[in-house]
Amino acid sequence: MAIQSYKVVWKGGEAEITEKKSRFIAHVAPAETEEEALAFIEEIKKKYWDARHNCTAYSIGIDQPILRCSDDGEPSKTAGMPMMEVLQGEGLHNVVAVVTRYFGGTLLGTGGLIRAYTKSTQEGIKNCQIITKRLGKRMEVRCDYSTSGKIQYVAASGSVPILDTQYTDEVAFDIVVPMDLVGKIKKDFMEASGGKAAIKEIGEGYFAEIDGEIKILS
Repeated sequence: MAIQSYKVVWKGGEAEITEKKSRFIAHVAPAETEEEALAFIEEIKKKYWDARHNCTAYSIGIDQPILRCSDDGEPSKTAGMPMMEVLQGEGLHNVVAVVTRYFGGTLLGTGGLIRAYTKSTQEGIKNCQIITKRLGKRMEVRCDYSTSGKIQYVAASGSVPILDTQYTDEVAFDIVVPMDLVGKIKKDFMEASGGKAAIKEIGEGYFAEIDGEIKILS
């Protein structure tokens, strides 16, 4: 069964923190495949070729994601694992994070490293654009003009996005209904229209609100 909703990075972000003169530079980006994640990691490593460490974590997939992380020379479980825990704690999927460290001359210790890699990843995510992809059913709802206001009211009350409206000899609404509301919304449309609305299912996929607009993503 398809996942009803999940969070992804729409636009990547970066951030930098300093701990005892060590610089931690975080880059977080979307990645649909493991190949994309690895390519992004290589890009960052080339950019910061002179850094002592480029630690990484990524989660690819939705239901049973591929999870990989690397300490890249830092003490075991002080970098990659804390970064992964941040990604999972934020509920993010199809995401890759790289934290570059320029050593400042002072050892941070296990606890200090974990805090630094955790914080830098969190700050990088704060500078990303995060969206929630929701599984929905695309529908066309046709009705007469006298009923159109009731259809619009049902859609607004159920937080059902109307993507487009066509006015001819009747009114046709192009809508997307969250999958868990399909049965209820169809029933509400028919009740509101006195059974006169014509409802046609035209597909399903994920949608999200991006920059104030509803976009069909797949």
